[in-house]
Amino acid sequence: MPALAPTDHFGIVTWLGRVSRPVGQDLIIHGEPLDEMPLTFAGFEGEVHAGLTRPACSRVTAQYPRGTQIRNTRQVSLVSAEELRAIAAALGLEAVDPAWVGASVVIEGIADFTHLPPSSRLQGEGGATLVVDMENLPCIEPAKTIETARPGHGKAFKAAAKGRRGLTAWVEREGVLRLGERVRLHVPAQRPWAPESAGQRGT
Repeated sequence: MPALAPTDHFGIVTWLGRVSRPVGQDLIIHGEPLDEMPLTFAGFEGEVHAGLTRPACSRVTAQYPRGTQIRNTRQVSLVSAEELRAIAAALGLEAVDPAWVGASVVIEGIADFTHLPPSSRLQGEGGATLVVDMENLPCIEPAKTIETARPGHGKAFKAAAKGRRGLTAWVEREGVLRLGERVRLHVPAQRPWAPESAGQRGT
């Protein structure tokens, strides 16, 4: 029996982009749009988050000292078009530019996107496949970037983006993602973890 179940949930790639240089002392994200995204097992070449490994950051300080070299499961930043619109509305803006939040891929059409189960797959029509790692929690860099671009609107980003910030992901199958491409959601074929219902079995 397959461990991953294809679903009838599909999304459309509405934006592709990259952050080509690290965030500096000004905390501004320098994102830029793309027409297509060739993906390798190391992610997208030229993106600051590309690589087979990466230094441990604040997301995993409970597991590793900062700077420890670990497997890179944060190659790509996935964002929902619907959730971006909700963030924009909460900030009093007509729109939030995906480049301001360092997005790699914006997908429209999949509900509750930020809470997709870890290890879900998003597979493009050409075969390129991304594996969901975990929720991408709101941080100061997008807030500062939005505040710089639209003064008076960025400071509330962390609250507005809570539960809507999107996901980090890594490349399982190489390929090219393109604007307008349809992606299909595949989810793990298992129930949610429920240790309280498992009982005491001495294991």
